[in-house]
Amino acid sequence: MKDLITVGLDGTLQSLSAALWAAREAELRGARLRLLHAWVLLVPEPAGTPAEEAEENVRPHRIMDEAQAAVALSHPDLPVDVSLVRGEPLGALAQAAEQSDLLVLGSRGLGAAARFTLGETGLDLVTCIAVPTVLVRAQQDTPARIGSGNVTVGVSLHADCDGLLSFAFETAARRAVALRAVHGRHLPSYAYHRGGGVDRISAEESAQSGRDELAAALRPWRAKFPDVHVDEQVIMESPAPALLHGTPNAELLVVGRRHGGRLLPPRIGHVVQAAVHHAPCPVAIVPCD
Repeated sequence: MKDLITVGLDGTLQSLSAALWAAREAELRGARLRLLHAWVLLVPEPAGTPAEEAEENVRPHRIMDEAQAAVALSHPDLPVDVSLVRGEPLGALAQAAEQSDLLVLGSRGLGAAARFTLGETGLDLVTCIAVPTVLVRAQQDTPARIGSGNVTVGVSLHADCDGLLSFAFETAARRAVALRAVHGRHLPSYAYHRGGGVDRISAEESAQSGRDELAAALRPWRAKFPDVHVDEQVIMESPAPALLHGTPNAELLVVGRRHGGRLLPPRIGHVVQAAVHHAPCPVAIVPCD
């Protein structure tokens, strides 16, 4: 553990909300918070030189000052590092992520549809860094929401998910909220009648098999975190929509991202894609082996 959370700032309301979310998480973890802004036109400032003397640096300093003030107001005792970096945001954030336990980014809103999209930098980062990334929209996870919902995690059951479950259980324990573990699966082909419709016995057998597998995957984590209440749900539909049911009550949605093969371009996968576009809460993307 590096005991450091880094948040990337770009001057938007989304990144300011990300800074506040990251500050709360750093406080819960007993970690430091690093506020980082990267700007290719940043001008070196000799010691003692006022920022106002370099016109190119005025906006970067304003961004940092605004975020510092907001964090100090809500978390006055939190240790905060400030990092203004000359360079491209992608490279600066990727390097900072290597030194951090968690990277937090703002995500741009899409108006009344209550959806958000990853920017180019965020998308590239999510697919290449090896630490969890949390995406936050504007005004998400305000103090009124904290402690009032649950942490929801999507569980695949088709591959090792220890890192994903560790992150989800630890987050729920820190926030003292319930953990909602969701597994979505398609009905098997034999459950469908030739003329249409579903054989209820076959469908229930498949659902029971899923419940047994989910319970087995969660059993060691329940033992490790006995104070975390766990709600296990197997939903017989595609994993992405199954996962999104009930997320309006979630403080955080946790999803896993598989590493692609060396010959394949990095991807975030359809479940992660659905989560970051449709979930009404912050989304944590956890790299899995």
